[in-house]
Amino acid sequence: MKTNIGLWIDHRRAVIVSESSAGEEIKVILSDADRQPGRIHGERSTTPFEAQLTEADDVSQRKFTAQLHRYYEEVIACVREAEEIFIFGPGEAKGELHKELEKALPKGCVVVVETADKMTDRQIAARVRDHFKHDAPAIAPK
Repeated sequence: MKTNIGLWIDHRRAVIVSESSAGEEIKVILSDADRQPGRIHGERSTTPFEAQLTEADDVSQRKFTAQLHRYYEEVIACVREAEEIFIFGPGEAKGELHKELEKALPKGCVVVVETADKMTDRQIAARVRDHFKHDAPAIAPK
């Protein structure tokens, strides 16, 4: 059974649309990665010298990178059985995932990467359908 998977991704959310002979399935994976963790609801702190209590930039960057790596592993686990993968999205996440996929998937898998804007789940599913649409061969008149 041939499985084609379309994947819209950014650093916060991945929408996976899998098309097979059994039908179409949509799965959403949320990321726990947070580049700049902040205060709750924008409340100001009354603690003096709060800036000295924050983590160093390299420590927060390492945590963010580790969170993204776990997020990409979860996405890769969902697309591992695909024969063709179509990745699209607005930011850097699609390129980062593509690099991770090159290491994790077998060489025969076709991966296409494209830039796209933010979309709703229905728009994503329609874009994936359009990408994988294969026209039936025309029947010659007799």
